[in-house]
Amino acid sequence: MFLRFAVLCLVLCLQNVASEWKKPTVLIAVLARNKAHTLPYFLTTLENLDYPKNRISLWIRSDHNSDKTIEILRKWINAVKDEYRMISTEFVEENEGYPDESGPAHWTPERFNHVIDLRESSLNFARKIWADYYWTIDCDVFLTNPKTLDILISKGYTVVAPMLKSDGLYSNFWYGMTDDYYYQRTEDYKPVVNRENIGCFNVPMVHSCVLVDLRRQVSDFLTYDPDKVPNFDGPIDDIITFAIGANRSGISLNLCNDERFGFVMLPLEQDANLAIDFEQLTNIKLEVLTEEKPLNVSKLLEAYTWLPEKDTLGFDKIFMINLLRRPERRQRMRFCFDELGLQVTIVDAVDGRALNASILQQISPLPEYADPYHKRPMTLGEIGCFLSHYNIWKDIVRNGYETTLVLEDDIRFESFFRTKVLNVMDEVKRVSGWDLVYLGRKRLQEDDEPWVEGSSLLVEAGYSYWTLGYVLSLNGAKKLLNADPLSRLVPVDEYLPILFDKHPQTSWKGYFPKRNLVALSAAPLLVYPTHYTGEQGYISDTEDSVIIKENGPRARDDL
Repeated sequence: MFLRFAVLCLVLCLQNVASEWKKPTVLIAVLARNKAHTLPYFLTTLENLDYPKNRISLWIRSDHNSDKTIEILRKWINAVKDEYRMISTEFVEENEGYPDESGPAHWTPERFNHVIDLRESSLNFARKIWADYYWTIDCDVFLTNPKTLDILISKGYTVVAPMLKSDGLYSNFWYGMTDDYYYQRTEDYKPVVNRENIGCFNVPMVHSCVLVDLRRQVSDFLTYDPDKVPNFDGPIDDIITFAIGANRSGISLNLCNDERFGFVMLPLEQDANLAIDFEQLTNIKLEVLTEEKPLNVSKLLEAYTWLPEKDTLGFDKIFMINLLRRPERRQRMRFCFDELGLQVTIVDAVDGRALNASILQQISPLPEYADPYHKRPMTLGEIGCFLSHYNIWKDIVRNGYETTLVLEDDIRFESFFRTKVLNVMDEVKRVSGWDLVYLGRKRLQEDDEPWVEGSSLLVEAGYSYWTLGYVLSLNGAKKLLNADPLSRLVPVDEYLPILFDKHPQTSWKGYFPKRNLVALSAAPLLVYPTHYTGEQGYISDTEDSVIIKENGPRARDDL
């Protein structure tokens, strides 16, 4: 008993001693050029880090801008300067580019050398002020996890980086390097990016957001300067030089993905313009929204943010279906529409929970219907979902809308959604007699779906589930209504394949003799579910619903 008491006292004592220690000092180095569009978000996430600001020093440099980068930095720094341990800045106001520079994404030798000098200066400055840690962060990084700095320090590595999400498979690390020190894709890369393999990994390159423990003697060998790397034979590039120097000094570069840390934007191609970067920022903001929260910006910097003017992307109408009792989804989708510049009519979905006897008596389920997976009759949620789409089809016909986009409220948008939709619709217009185009679905058949002749973005749709998003023509809406589906009701994602004659249940198709809907699909798809079955946060208002009686509809009073 005495031993247990002694151990408990020792633990409490150590905890008290630990709580008396100040956190390590950190120098954060920031280079900003033509980043007025990302800075409000970058600086807000930086400010939101859960780490004592009086233990953080900032080293910020900016030059060769053609936008309001320096103006934003000065406004922010003036507001927060008393909170941080110190802030070192150097800004060059002239907006001239580098000689022979063709655009903001063009890296000339002079620009590389200048950035190398700046990064080396920031690293040496951190050493000079005796900072415990040096943390270089690009303005294209958005750290949505406020605990990022604490987590990285706790790893105990000399060099460590948090894995950051981006478009596609791009991230802030390499898992392979060629003999001449350039990027090499390996089979180990994808499982780490997709977080199928979780942990911290020794990799040949980390960049964009890198923490260095300067308390370790071996950190003195780290450099961005090629002249300081013995027998350097690599390209003149700051991040590659840093990696080569670390690898040759036996310093491991570590990438951790055991937490969700944030996002990083793709680097612009040489011939790209800043408009592409604006779209990338939109993509990142929409990705953050899949976690049900926006990428916020501080009130101080709100004046430097912007949203596009709204339109309907050339459609007569865009509808979004949402249950009134799912306000969080409605709010999230409104954020998405604001970011994408979409003018959308929100339709209150028919709630299966609220269906009464008088409504249900007007509906007759297909006599032979049973859910293919669960072998059950339809649920009230599935009936409500069908009626929600059905009401939109009636509205289309009543108002004579030639082309309409219909969206559900549990979707995420593919990168560059606006541009991709416009490209798909350019090809759709060249297809005569089309009725419906899936933008999001679950493909169920194994057979190849033939490409639409002359198209590189459209296939002939096969048996599919889900109605996440689809384009509907006026003629297509008429066909869906004229088949009188309420007298032989099936779920809407079963009904569509029946009408375009790709459903495998032959007996079901017999109830709909006129199956001439012409259905296409975007390839690749442009919208996907925010959550899949079994994932944390997954909710289904159709599957998780009351089942109707097999011999007919169930009235509300029977529930």
